[in-house]
Amino acid sequence: MASAEIAVDRAALFEFLTRMGDNTLILGHRVSEWCGHAPVLEEDIALANTALDLIGQTQLWLGLAGEVEGKGRNADALAFLRDAAAFRNCLLVERPNGDFGQTLMRQFLFDAWHHVMLTALTKSADPRVAEIAAKAVKEAAYHLERSSDLVIRLGDGTDESHARMQRALDDMWSYVGELFIADDADRVVAEAGIAPDPASLKPEWEAIVSEVLREATLKAPTSAYVHKGGRRGVHTEHLGYILADMQFLQRAYPGATW
Repeated sequence: MASAEIAVDRAALFEFLTRMGDNTLILGHRVSEWCGHAPVLEEDIALANTALDLIGQTQLWLGLAGEVEGKGRNADALAFLRDAAAFRNCLLVERPNGDFGQTLMRQFLFDAWHHVMLTALTKSADPRVAEIAAKAVKEAAYHLERSSDLVIRLGDGTDESHARMQRALDDMWSYVGELFIADDADRVVAEAGIAPDPASLKPEWEAIVSEVLREATLKAPTSAYVHKGGRRGVHTEHLGYILADMQFLQRAYPGATW
């Protein structure tokens, strides 16, 4: 296994991989909730495709996480047979969909971080991580282009759409900072050259977000307060409802296949 060739603590690497996979899994599930409910058919299809991209990336991240862990758990087991406290996604991605503007703003703020992170990971010292990132970054580039365009169009649109997008930005803003806070696991994988220090991604993320918000005539909140805890397993009540829905089949019929 390529990942074993890197001199890094396996627990820290597993933590990093599950964070990447859990982010895409939970956001993918959230976005999939729009299937059949989007305001127009084109957006319904686009959101469904975005969800599929994210779930596909989850399969790669959690699949590698299972190999690194070495306890016989594959991507499906990690997705469907862990309790909420074992999930390591950031709080942003478990936020409720709200209206279409809230969903788009959550997607844009995540997409900007995701693209910057994946771009950095293409240069990872771990070949498997670099391979996954090289595939996923192409999808993330499209996600960012699409969400940026829609945020601009709606932010700089009618009074109603502008007001909704500003409310969405105000609501989501305090959940972004968690993505840039490092802990011991982050420092271990950064020192091994596997992943960047989370804080190092913030300037590029800010540049992307600031330019889009400027074109969208939206104002970033000035509050520095940060909601955090998801990356260490402390979640909002929303994750429990997501897992109750997402994990029902495997919990009710363990090992079911078709």
